[in-house]
Amino acid sequence: MKLAFAMACSSRDMNRLASSAIKDPTPGHEMSNRYPSSYYAASTNPAPRREELTADIETDICIVGAGYTGLSTALSLLEKGFRVVVLEAAKVGFGASGRNGGQIVNSYSRDIDVIERSVPPAQAALLGHMAFEGGRIIRERVKRYDIQCDLKDGGVFAALTHRQLEHLKAQKALWERYGNTQLELLDRTAIRNVVDTDAYVGGLLDMSGGHIHPLNLALGEAAVVERLGGQIFEDSAVLDIQRGPSPIARTAKGSVKARFMVVAGNAYLGNLVPELAAKSMPCGTQVIATEPLDEALARSLLPQDYCVEDCNYLLDYYRLSGDRRLIYGGGVVYGARDPADIEAIIRPKMLKTFPQLKDIKIDFAWTGNFLMTLSRLPQVGRIGDNIYYSQGCSGHGVTFTHLAGRILAEALHGQTDRFDAFAKLPHYPFPGGQRFQAPLSALGAWYYSLRDKLGV
Repeated sequence: MKLAFAMACSSRDMNRLASSAIKDPTPGHEMSNRYPSSYYAASTNPAPRREELTADIETDICIVGAGYTGLSTALSLLEKGFRVVVLEAAKVGFGASGRNGGQIVNSYSRDIDVIERSVPPAQAALLGHMAFEGGRIIRERVKRYDIQCDLKDGGVFAALTHRQLEHLKAQKALWERYGNTQLELLDRTAIRNVVDTDAYVGGLLDMSGGHIHPLNLALGEAAVVERLGGQIFEDSAVLDIQRGPSPIARTAKGSVKARFMVVAGNAYLGNLVPELAAKSMPCGTQVIATEPLDEALARSLLPQDYCVEDCNYLLDYYRLSGDRRLIYGGGVVYGARDPADIEAIIRPKMLKTFPQLKDIKIDFAWTGNFLMTLSRLPQVGRIGDNIYYSQGCSGHGVTFTHLAGRILAEALHGQTDRFDAFAKLPHYPFPGGQRFQAPLSALGAWYYSLRDKLGV
């Protein structure tokens, strides 16, 4: 039984992922970009139509996937002078990178204390000091390249019970030990000044956290990749990777031969690399966005415009968009099936937190996939001598993918210490294979959700 429990996602695992079409009420907005309908797809910055790969070409590095992992890797490599080609099966940011809750949350899905108990001290220290780097990379790039993505500072972990608040006190001490000095513990009065609900007994404010428009961040990064000389081909699914001294990625109409390849497909990779698929499981989570709120109402809900996530095992998370919509997410579907009625799942959660929104209309509802690992730690490594990969952020993808891109580029440039710290983490296939991974994980989630309800 304990094994099943370990497979389910942790108290922050579900934050930040989502997508798939429900409705698009925005008048005049053309969905010709072919993204699944969501608030993000309806509010994208202008972006060029990118061509499909229709030739056989060569490059230094071929990257499979134009989400955050692929784009961050491409940017880091281009900054080091490599030639880079990115192949994307659909559109830039089509997967989790363009559908998530938009929250910048530090550390990993399993926190640094778990890592300290699992690996040698030197490796734990290296991983611990990288736990806050992903958010810094995002801010550096937004500033350096003037990426318009509604970046706001400040994220809150909200405690529903005194037991959760005690955990946040320990988390604050842990994170401060690894250099995060932007933390403030909130008592019941202080958190009431941050979020207008009676639901919480306290919380932890992390000013190095924050939130963004995730699809616009991805589109902005893609534009920088091309500005630096990289090539991105959309509608160019990789059908096969021919391994060898110079690996070749083949699409329906072309191929890319490279010195090295980076596999960055995460939950949308399918079975392209079987040994990676066996050690991970796609999961879905759901998000809704309200109609634009009156300025006074929006300011009353979240006066400082911070993003919030609670401390339950299957958590709720929410924030305001740039045009004052409340974006509210939660829930998980193991095995990544699409629920029939997302609003019916998430709206009651929103109203439990904010009953004052009972008359507010929901304009968008969507779902999408993230990739979970058995350990809930990301999987980074190399297959043979020249195929690198990063996957399985288990709900912490916004920040980790940006760190992963940097350490993959470092490794390809010959600096492997930080890459090796992740590559040495042990990873295992899900017991029972793909047939039983979803029901066992759901059983584990039920157990921990029951503990949350009982306050134990």
